[in-house]
This record gives sequence, C-alpha cells and structure tokens, in this order.
Amino acid sequence: MKKNWFEEKIDMFSSIGGYQKPEFLQDAVKLDSNENYVIPKQFQNDIIAAARKNSDVREYPLGGVERLIQMISKFTKIPASMIGVGNGSDQILDLILSNFATKTTKVLTSNPTFGFFEERCKLYSIPLIAIPFSNEMKLDIKDFQKESSNADILYLDSPNNPTGFQFSKNELQKLVKSFNGLVIIDEAYGEFGDYSIANMVKTHENLIVVQTLSKSFGLAGLRLGYFVANKKFTNVFMNVLQYPYPLSTITIESGILALQKSKSMKDSVNQIKIERKRIIENLKKYDDFEVFDSKANFVLFDAKGAYKRIYSALAEQGISIRNLGKIGKNTGCLRVTIGTKEMNSKFLLAIRDLLG
Repeated sequence: MKKNWFEEKIDMFSSIGGYQKPEFLQDAVKLDSNENYVIPKQFQNDIIAAARKNSDVREYPLGGVERLIQMISKFTKIPASMIGVGNGSDQILDLILSNFATKTTKVLTSNPTFGFFEERCKLYSIPLIAIPFSNEMKLDIKDFQKESSNADILYLDSPNNPTGFQFSKNELQKLVKSFNGLVIIDEAYGEFGDYSIANMVKTHENLIVVQTLSKSFGLAGLRLGYFVANKKFTNVFMNVLQYPYPLSTITIESGILALQKSKSMKDSVNQIKIERKRIIENLKKYDDFEVFDSKANFVLFDAKGAYKRIYSALAEQGISIRNLGKIGKNTGCLRVTIGTKEMNSKFLLAIRDLLG
C-alpha cells in the first residue's frame, strides 16, 4: 500500500536523525555539555527566588521582554533597538534559517561546527560549504575567502564548538567585512574567548551576532538567548518572526536579575580560564593524547585508538565527558567541559590512574 504524504514526510524526517544530546549518566560528574558549574548554585537560587516574588505566572509577560532587552542593552552597550531575544540561541538560529534560507541558499561554515546548526540545515535541505579544520584544529581564513563568492550565508561559531578554536579578531573582522551576504557569528562561548565582534553590528547591516546566558551565566536550563543586529532586521524578527511570548515570566525576571549581578559571571569565567589552562597542561603530559588549544569552556583532545576505552572507563567511574570520535584525520576525539576545581581534579586523577 502506497504511503500518503504525511507518512512519507515522517519517514523523511526520521532519516535525518536530529541533534544528538549526550548520554545521561545518573549522579555523574557532568563534564559533557559545556555547562557552567563554577558560578555558585546560590547565584541561581537567589535570582530564581527573587524572580518568583516578582512574577504572577497567571498573566502573560506583557512588557517583560522589553525590560529584559533594556537590561541586555545596558550590559552589552548596544542600543535596545538592535537587540532581540529567543528561547535559547538555538531558537534564534532556527528562526533565521527557516525564514531566510532555502534549498538554493548556500551556507559557508566550518567542519565541524555547532551540531544543532548543522542538523537544522539538513532539516531544511540547506546546502553547506564546510571548510575542514587542519590536523591542529585550526582554520585558515584564506579558505573562507576563496569560497565566499559561492555562498549566501556565512555562519561561524566563535569560539568554535567542539574544537575551541577562535580566529584572531583582525582575521574575523576582515572576513565579515569582505563577505557579500548574511553573516551570522555565534558567540555562545564568547565570554571565554579573546574578544567579541558584537559592536560591528553598528556599522555592518548584514551582520547578526548571537549570544546566550546559558554558558557564562550558568542559566542553561532557563533557555535565554539573544542577538544583536541592525534595527530593521531586529524589528522584523521580534514583531513578525518571533513568537508573541518567546520567554517565560520566570526566565525574563531571572535574566534581568542575572545581568544585574554580572560580576559573579565574570568571576566564574576567570576561574574557568585558569582551570582550562590547568587541564590543557596536564593532558599534554601524556604522549597518548594530542591536546588542542581552546578559547571556550571546554578542551578537545584526541585520545587516538584508546578513546573508546578511556570514555567507557571514565563513565564507569561516574565521570561523563563527550565522545566525538573522528574529526578530520583525528580519529579519537573527546571533549571535556571545564568544571569546578574539584570536578576537574577528579577527571585528571582518573586520567592519571588510567594512563599513569
């Protein structure tokens, strides 16, 4: 019996697979999803408790998004008219792709890039021109410049997930200025990197910079992303493309309070950078590993033929990291999130026991 159009559509979507979330391990030391455990849990408890007092969830959050945007404007020093918000940066990227790209729109990006973005392109049948990383997990700006004329959209996560790579500021600015199409720079890990190019939206109409409170502020569970872009795009996005109420009242109020206490975020980011250096230096002591530099809150390393054994052995000890496998010519890639000093020490001690 011939399948109807609905069944065929389901089969087509099933073949795509979708974004793969990490395996859930009960009561594990969770170093697999790039969450920020360094920022004190009391920080979240305090802002959520205060948010509940300021909220009446029987009501729609009228005016809430506008107040949040004003606070983001103060934090970023970018006019409120150039700021939009979404249910995590994922939703912002999804709405941009679903409304501004088609099956004939070519997206220039890196390989690998943020997995969700790549899977969304597959969902919408958007063709990708993907520039591979070198064996040292670096990108060459010349490769992007050569392909620029063949693409309609440039998407780069800066720093990159999962490699941790970030172009020099001058190189990325040069690439943005030379690209004759839509440029999306995903700065989800921007606070852990060397710079942000968000201010470039003031002079470049084709640039959208996407950011989030999930990583640096430790608010992954609240799903709060935002972007900065030209006023016309921002107005269309927020008033036509975006949902009428994209964020919950609790999320809005928590976001406002978190931004008011941004010093806690900055302190945690500084601590993560110190611990990132410690993890890189310790992993480099082992001849079995090739360790790559990182400007994010995680470290990628190639454990080569031993990667499955190391991943499983860590999991058995209750330490969960991300198993990525093959990236380019590197066959055994693992990614570890930078956690608290205690979490990182448990990871390093387990590695030492495995390889010592």
